[in-house]
Amino acid sequence: MAEIFIIDDDIMLQEMLTTHLQRSGHHADCAATLAEGMPQVAAGNYDVIFLDVQLPDGNGLDVLAELKTAASSPEVIIITGKGDVNGAEKAITSGSWAYIEKPNVIRELLLHLTRVLQYRREKHRENSIPIVLRRDHIVGSSSLLTKCLDHVAKAASSDASVLITGETGTGKDLFARTIHKNSRRAAGNFITVDCAALPETLIESTLFGHEKGAFTGAESSREGLVQLADGGTLFLDEIGELPLQIQKKFLRLLQEHVFRPVGSTREKQSNFRVIAATNVDIHNCVARGTFRKDLLYRLNAFSCSPPPLRKRKEDIKALTRYFLAQICDRSNMQCKGIDPDFIVHLMSYDWPGNIRELQQTLEQVVACAVGVPTLFANHLPEHFRVNHAKCTMKTTGPSIPPSIPMAAVVPPAPTSWQEHKNNCEHQYIQDLLHHTGGNITLACTISKLSRTRLYQLREKYGLKNST
Repeated sequence: MAEIFIIDDDIMLQEMLTTHLQRSGHHADCAATLAEGMPQVAAGNYDVIFLDVQLPDGNGLDVLAELKTAASSPEVIIITGKGDVNGAEKAITSGSWAYIEKPNVIRELLLHLTRVLQYRREKHRENSIPIVLRRDHIVGSSSLLTKCLDHVAKAASSDASVLITGETGTGKDLFARTIHKNSRRAAGNFITVDCAALPETLIESTLFGHEKGAFTGAESSREGLVQLADGGTLFLDEIGELPLQIQKKFLRLLQEHVFRPVGSTREKQSNFRVIAATNVDIHNCVARGTFRKDLLYRLNAFSCSPPPLRKRKEDIKALTRYFLAQICDRSNMQCKGIDPDFIVHLMSYDWPGNIRELQQTLEQVVACAVGVPTLFANHLPEHFRVNHAKCTMKTTGPSIPPSIPMAAVVPPAPTSWQEHKNNCEHQYIQDLLHHTGGNITLACTISKLSRTRLYQLREKYGLKNST
């Protein structure tokens, strides 16, 4: 028996679906609005959600991704009165199992349900097999990081190529090393090629090696990085910077694992696994003609995208403790204490440089506070304190312009207590969601509200898209 939840304001359709599901031995609960349904899904243990698009209090597609983050990780099937191409695309890219128009929903209901339940059973069996991932130096337990590590574990169990994308400073090289260390090639070399730093005239010889006398200055034969990666992993960092003429040769290398050193007439073999990384939109590079589409297909058997730090702020405290312990140990000093306000200031910052910027900031703080046992917000660089002050001003509202004397400010006419309370509550939830970027877990941590209560307040004031 499966647990099903239906969110649809068509009561007749609710009853028809419930009847069909019960006849097939399943249990179904219903809600007519998002405000009613979201808390129930969050608190329940549902396998599948049937979700309408046009609801009285919002668009179901806007909350699809959030519904899938519920504890039971339900599959979502979209049901819509009038389907459209854009809606179907948004549903699938947001993680919907299927997109069904209502005239067909009764006819297709059991077919989709049978398939999705089989998928969940097989996924559960797969997930029940423990995978012990050595995640050296990857710190944190946020949902986005955990999801990314699931991709890392799957990539490590395969020998297929991996493409890691993401912003600068998110730790793409660290994730690449983690995949290597957890793979069957862990005993082999992990060879890094910085494609952005290779001189264009030496790229080919650096990668493939060269024979003595192949070019001016080649006084002896030398193995290339591709040969050194034999039996291990070749990590191509900033793959988007690889010149087109080398991309063509590299494509053949990935297909046949055969290459020819510069100046040689004989081919060599290298059995390596390739992991590539880039901080640019590689698909845009393909569209512009600066990156080969066929090479992208070869590299992108598995994909992984470490989340930026601003989207996993709940990991900042653990990362701060980890880096401080490293810095203090390296400097032979006692590990420093951390004032709570220090962490609050770090969490209010958006970290354009991501984890690398956090690490460098802590290095700077410790260097400037050598003899201090506890780090306070005052030890942070000035721009952190300015940023926090501005964030605080946003939550407390605009100040009175200094040109207006206080005595000249006329207070607004008083309202009812309930209206005033609702206004304050509305403003608080709006500021909370803006400050946390819509991160519900972080918002609950700061406000001490339960997830269910926060969902209710967010829906009450129409703030579901507030960030």
